[in-house]
Amino acid sequence: MTPKNIIVTGGAGFIGSHAVDRLLADGHQVTVLDNCSTGRIENLKHQQGNPRLKFVEADISEFEKIAPYFKGVDMVFHFAALADIVPSIVNPQEYYRSNVLGTMCVVEASRLAGVKRFVYTASSSCYGIPAQEYYPTTETAPIDTQYPYALTKYLGEQTALHWGKVYKLPVVSLRLFNVYGPRSRTSGTYGAVFGVFLAQKLKGKPYTVVGDGTQTRDFIYVSDVVESFVQAGYSSASQEVFNVGSGDPQSVNKLVSLLGGEKVFIPKRPGEPDCTWADITKIKKMLNWQPEVSFEQGVQKIVEHIDYWRNAPVWTPETIKTATEDWFKHLARN
Repeated sequence: MTPKNIIVTGGAGFIGSHAVDRLLADGHQVTVLDNCSTGRIENLKHQQGNPRLKFVEADISEFEKIAPYFKGVDMVFHFAALADIVPSIVNPQEYYRSNVLGTMCVVEASRLAGVKRFVYTASSSCYGIPAQEYYPTTETAPIDTQYPYALTKYLGEQTALHWGKVYKLPVVSLRLFNVYGPRSRTSGTYGAVFGVFLAQKLKGKPYTVVGDGTQTRDFIYVSDVVESFVQAGYSSASQEVFNVGSGDPQSVNKLVSLLGGEKVFIPKRPGEPDCTWADITKIKKMLNWQPEVSFEQGVQKIVEHIDYWRNAPVWTPETIKTATEDWFKHLARN
């Protein structure tokens, strides 16, 4: 492919930094927009000095500041967002500003600059807790957002698709399931199970398993996710939504077995499904994409990069119990 000028928002984050690596390897000129609120500049340290990489510390919700960087850009990969359930409930305004207003600013800057492709990072959390008949979950399953994070990511998706419809900007939205791999977040009691478990493994602590551990998640390795974005960006698809998952859910107990070590069980949390399971028929057919990294291979890969989690905070049953109790108290108050 002819080298292109590409913007990656959130390019210092977990998935975004891997996408930057891939796009640079493909020969493109990449500009990263990231305010480093959740991303880490260290995720791009190995690219320091690369003449085809430009890093801009900027907040995507500040339109006037980011708009000039879109001039002459061919393609935008929009990863920047605030994540996690509980913080979104405690601070919904900030999530709306980042995930909805921020997305509008990015897609509007793309429109005004004549960007030719826009790929949005959506979340499978928009499906909520699907009824049994919606497993595996297709892109046409009912939307049932359970908390502000899920809502704002879905509103961001709808904003991008609406701009595509009205202004003829080619937009593709990828609804990600449970992404894992090196550089994933290292803190938080809600989500980031690999980061939590690996930090516990390094410190010789037992793994804190929510519920009985039989719940399953559609884990998808980060390199496979990046490939889905590349295929979406290089394709002619427009105004399409695709699930991105493995299509092969794995239990948390199996993850613990692969990592090896003791485990303790903590109470199940509200708003979490017993299963996430992506139907990936559509993306296989339209983008000729399919996952390549098995769960066993993926777990082995992140164990090989375990030093990344060495300085991560370690959640113990006691600290998680306190956080969970705070969560229930917050629900009761609201």
